[in-house]
Amino acid sequence: MHAQIVLFDGFDLLDVIAPYEVLYAGGAASDGAVDVALVSAEGRREVVSGTGGVTLRATAALDPERAGLVVVPGAAGRVGSPGEAPDEDAGARTPDEFLSVRLGRAVQTGLPSLLKAAMDRPGLTVATVCGGSLLLGLAGLLKGRHATTHHLALETLAETGAQVVPARMVDDGDLVTGGGVTSGLDLGLYLLEREVGPKIARAVEELFAYERRGVVWRDHGPAPSAP
Repeated sequence: MHAQIVLFDGFDLLDVIAPYEVLYAGGAASDGAVDVALVSAEGRREVVSGTGGVTLRATAALDPERAGLVVVPGAAGRVGSPGEAPDEDAGARTPDEFLSVRLGRAVQTGLPSLLKAAMDRPGLTVATVCGGSLLLGLAGLLKGRHATTHHLALETLAETGAQVVPARMVDDGDLVTGGGVTSGLDLGLYLLEREVGPKIARAVEELFAYERRGVVWRDHGPAPSAP
């Protein structure tokens, strides 16, 4: 399985690093059944995160025709609306950009069309960490799809036409979404279990001394009765 993890200006660092490390370890544990690359819509370039300006290098362009897995992180920045007044204790410091600004900027690049092509391709799974689903939603790619995101952005995600599920992780077939910044660990482990097998996922879980959190929500089985 070839995994492409997408970088865009202002991405959240942990959203990228957590699934990268898990999937990379899965590849080592499975004798190369998984390989991972950092990519961008523009191709090879240095991409600055929204977390302290840390830079990662994309080694290739996102290729939606390549079967496997595409992982989309969220952005890092201030929560709120750009029109609101800055915090009084910010003083003369320049505040971080708002999440909405960074996500909006990403939506104006060539990334949405590449992600649409990836979501339309049979045999390819698109997965998101935290606000990555919001990026897809703002690009108009989640209408009618079950998805989750960071708990502070669930209402915004619903406004994009997604069927929001307030779960740690949601499996909607060729779309898998994780909610919360640390969900990248859970997402990576679940994808290893689903695509490579539980023995490999368990080996990586043991290596990282981390147990995957929460139930993976799927749209099947009986619905719970009202209390």
